[in-house]
Amino acid sequence: METAAGYSEATASATITSAPLSHLSIEVGHFYMNDLTNGEDRIRAQFKEVKRRLDSNIGYAKDEFGPKAKVSTCFLIDDYFGPDTDPSQIIGKLLKAADECGMTIDYLAREEGCFESPVYVDGVATGARIPLAEMVASWIVPEPILRTTGRRPPTDVSGWLCNGRRSSDYDTVQAMRSGEYRPAEEYGRREHSIFLDTQLWAVPTKKSRVRADADRVWACPFLASVWQLMRLDLLRYHGAPVAQPQLWPVSDGEFTWPNAWRDLPAVVQLNPDAHPFAAYRAVSILPRTYVSIEHAVEVILGHLEIDDEVIDLAVRSGVKDGVTVPRPVSHRLEHLFVPETWAGRATTA
Repeated sequence: METAAGYSEATASATITSAPLSHLSIEVGHFYMNDLTNGEDRIRAQFKEVKRRLDSNIGYAKDEFGPKAKVSTCFLIDDYFGPDTDPSQIIGKLLKAADECGMTIDYLAREEGCFESPVYVDGVATGARIPLAEMVASWIVPEPILRTTGRRPPTDVSGWLCNGRRSSDYDTVQAMRSGEYRPAEEYGRREHSIFLDTQLWAVPTKKSRVRADADRVWACPFLASVWQLMRLDLLRYHGAPVAQPQLWPVSDGEFTWPNAWRDLPAVVQLNPDAHPFAAYRAVSILPRTYVSIEHAVEVILGHLEIDDEVIDLAVRSGVKDGVTVPRPVSHRLEHLFVPETWAGRATTA
């Protein structure tokens, strides 16, 4: 496997090219890999919950952008933390359950594709991969930590990012002698603080579910942040869009899937008539247990220095299509959380 190099090169030295955009991208749920491998009941029950929200959002898009509003659907599959599973045993089951619930999935994306995206030229895999996670990590600008002792390593060393100042429990003993306990504080808060300290990556161990020889094991919220940037067309490599969908062939009316996830592109186009994968706005319909993960995603996205020219491109394109595109990334995202379900019954787990 060859890893493409040079992702830190300034995009100012390359021509920024655009990709077609839909008005709205809708993520139709998410399952952990053990949900996908343990039968179809939970998948079907969850899709039934999602379908009503999907129909409503399509209706909202048509109300705002007209009856010809461009809406695409996508599903992110958790292969980064389940690389040893067999896609030929999982994808068909997933698509069957969606079809039974009257829901079309236009694009199937892989979470490992948010770590490293395979490079395709004219529909053919080149063997090269773009290190998307490392690229996005290089864009992180942490908050300046005020009145601290310097005891805590910086984000690029520790792999932790917070949205404020930790409590005085983490000050040095000398600092604690001079004052009372100080609670954690969120920067930019209003009346109260909601402090979050999120892990971006960890050092792999022999028990890691991903490759133990890797330098880092990327955390789910960080990969989800890359995923949202992908959906909003905010990732460029040497000026070109990355992880562009690849249309998967059909033989005798059926898909044939490989036995290894890494033999698939980062984003598979299932519906040849689908509107573009990336969009001006994106909504994710997720189980309610993902609230904390998406909170972490918001914090991460708020600390990224994305190339102004890439954002300008989306803003200008939106003007042509009659769409107002806000510059802050999180302002282009929306989340809907549905109950966890098992055989149609809501649960809290």
